[in-house]
Amino acid sequence: MVSFEMDDRKKIGLGLTGFGIFFTFLGVMLLFDKGLLAMGNILFLSGVALTIGLKSTLGFFTKPQNFKGTISFGAGFFLVVVGWPIIGMLLELYGFVVLFSGFWPTVAVFLQRIPVLSWVLQHPLFRSLIDSYRGKRVPV
Repeated sequence: MVSFEMDDRKKIGLGLTGFGIFFTFLGVMLLFDKGLLAMGNILFLSGVALTIGLKSTLGFFTKPQNFKGTISFGAGFFLVVVGWPIIGMLLELYGFVVLFSGFWPTVAVFLQRIPVLSWVLQHPLFRSLIDSYRGKRVPV
């Protein structure tokens, strides 16, 4: 069994990632405040870098299959900073989905193991979405 060791650097990285997500959410809720969105992006990226390491982070963002997501995420970040937060967040959202698309099945399995969420995710609407994303044929 593989153990996941949590040293202080990873704990700080997870905290920064969480604060980055929180500030981004808060920036969206406060009508796309560009200061909060920029702070959320910086905290998120620095948290990811601390959690998985700088070399792994650079390797992840510079993989050839991740170029589309990296460029759109970077362009969205730039647009948020220069004052176009709505368009910037849409580009960032697209880049986030493209970059982390390989992790969605793992997230779905994790969410299905949480007691209350598993009941919600068993609803036919969610079940059909999950099955269609996994590539299973959904009966009509």
